[in-house]
Amino acid sequence: MNSFYRRLEEAMKNTDGDIWSETVLEGEHAGEKRLLTAAPHSGQETGGHVFCERISRPAKLVICGGGHVSMPIIRIGKMLGFEVTVLEDRPKFADNARAAGADQVICETFEKGLSQISGDLDSWFVIVTRGHRYDTICLENILHKPYAYVGMMGSRRRVAIVKDQIEKTGISREILEGVHTPIGLKIGAQTPEEIAVSVMAEIIQVKNGREKGSGYSKELLAAILDDSGAKVLSTIISRKGSAPRGVGTKMLIREDGSTVDTIGGGCVESEIIQKALLMMRTGSPDFQICKVDMTMEAAEDEGMVCGGVVEVMLERM
Repeated sequence: MNSFYRRLEEAMKNTDGDIWSETVLEGEHAGEKRLLTAAPHSGQETGGHVFCERISRPAKLVICGGGHVSMPIIRIGKMLGFEVTVLEDRPKFADNARAAGADQVICETFEKGLSQISGDLDSWFVIVTRGHRYDTICLENILHKPYAYVGMMGSRRRVAIVKDQIEKTGISREILEGVHTPIGLKIGAQTPEEIAVSVMAEIIQVKNGREKGSGYSKELLAAILDDSGAKVLSTIISRKGSAPRGVGTKMLIREDGSTVDTIGGGCVESEIIQKALLMMRTGSPDFQICKVDMTMEAAEDEGMVCGGVVEVMLERM
């Protein structure tokens, strides 16, 4: 099992495109897993029911510019779980970005800074520089990378000038029209904080409208690959009705009952933890699927606020 996760760790570091995994759910091969670099069409090759998921990497927010609007974007980005990198060529403003909580600040010219960022399909670029000359440099460099989103702040006139300049370099108008400009949802934002809310709200909207995927946080993958002690990985594989978390959400349970990440808390999580502990204490089974019922009658009995049914896949590591 660990060999699969080591391959996954390597693929997450070195693959720019999407990564998919398949897990066989039924039959003699139940629990077997494989990695794919293209979306699977069906589970026919395995001869059984297969759970397919797109493996998303940790979401990375790359902010070009360290001005007054960037500060609340950094803070909200961190609150939402993004790894935040800020590019800023002025040392004083770079220090402000560090103080606001950015994970990484690159104090170089924008061109040099962007050369250090490879980009991938879980990278979200926000361009909030101090002038259209810098906007042009940033946008042109970013559009040659893989990305999930590119948004640029500026008036319609300023944006039009930048796009016209970049089109002359050979980047298609179709790609340029895919850039989110003016950046952010239209909520009448005026203050830096309100603008930051509109920007991050747009990113959330785009993020949640993509092909659904799930990922492994750094903490979760590190805990899976840690050889000390038994552990069980739980993954939500189906959801009907109202449930706290979506398909693909994961939680690791250790033999002492401690956990890494969450599948929603409450009675659902408590029941799954108990089943996982039993698997570790008895040594079997290695793989099972559990159904947790949160429909109205069960929810009322247990004091749950949700009213759905989830299936959770449990894999003993």
